[in-house]
Amino acid sequence: MDRPLEQGRILIVDDEDDNIQVLRRILEADGFVNIESTSDPFEVAALVIELDPDLILLDVVMPGMNGHEVLVQLRAAGAREPYVPVLVLTSDHSRQAQRDAFSLGAKDFLTKPLSPSEVRLRVRNLLETRMLHLALHDQNDILETRVNERTAELREARLQVLHRLARAAEYRDDDTGRHTRRVGQTASRIARAMGLPQKQVSRIRMAAPLHDVGKIGIPDAILLSAGKLSDAEYEVMKTHCRIGADLLASDDVPLLALAAEIALSHHERWDGTGYPNALSATDVPLSGRIVSVADTYDALTHARPYKGAWAPEAALEEIRRLTGRAFDPDVVAAFEHVLAEEAIRTGAAA
Repeated sequence: MDRPLEQGRILIVDDEDDNIQVLRRILEADGFVNIESTSDPFEVAALVIELDPDLILLDVVMPGMNGHEVLVQLRAAGAREPYVPVLVLTSDHSRQAQRDAFSLGAKDFLTKPLSPSEVRLRVRNLLETRMLHLALHDQNDILETRVNERTAELREARLQVLHRLARAAEYRDDDTGRHTRRVGQTASRIARAMGLPQKQVSRIRMAAPLHDVGKIGIPDAILLSAGKLSDAEYEVMKTHCRIGADLLASDDVPLLALAAEIALSHHERWDGTGYPNALSATDVPLSGRIVSVADTYDALTHARPYKGAWAPEAALEEIRRLTGRAFDPDVVAAFEHVLAEEAIRTGAAA
């Protein structure tokens, strides 16, 4: 906010028109050009909303509603932010009158008869304070916007780094590096088929590709082994769930929190024989149950160093066989619905 004081919006409230004209002449002689007035105190609250004044000159003794009652009304209405000063004008010289005015929110106090030089001095002082408050308010808004933008950039950068880590891990046992994206797409389709809200569907699509980011911490000798892993090697392989969850842990980014949940739970099983926490049934987070099916199907239908690619029909039959043991029956039913829709779509395209 960078306005000359003379452009400040001033509202005069006085039931005597002669008093209004005197104040107007004093202010106009000092260069002020945005002066509004009312002799009806009941109009003040509405005029404050309409005019957004920078300063209110308020008489105290008025019929129907006095200046103190106007101050009470303005305070009850929210007292206009940021900071609209009120200069009280009264013929009451008592200290009690001043205390009453200040206690109700007035910022300054002048007694009648008014001195033009005193009026100009008080008006300028209050308007300077008002402009400083506006400038500070604007600056705070700018800073808040910049902080929010920077925070969003940092979160996005963090997410991008983690996605690249996930792809780096995936390239180690999938030379196309596309498994993670396919799992994200399939998991989001399952989530949609289960009737999850669109926001949650979108988050699962973005979070699911990070499910195996913990593989970045597994030695190649184990991750790329073409033979059956020993019990000790298998225990090391299982740690990728906790490694991924630790990498993704976040209290303030819902997407990363969901990704951490998926990383930790996508190898849990419906019957409780999975890892790392041997959770069962609905104790396994729904996101993990969904990604478990999507991950297993994609892993079966694509070649890896330790196995060839299964035919889609054989992979689906294996998932059906393990329904109620490894997989949530409701998730499998939704997955079959997704496959049926895809078959219809690709058939129609052919």
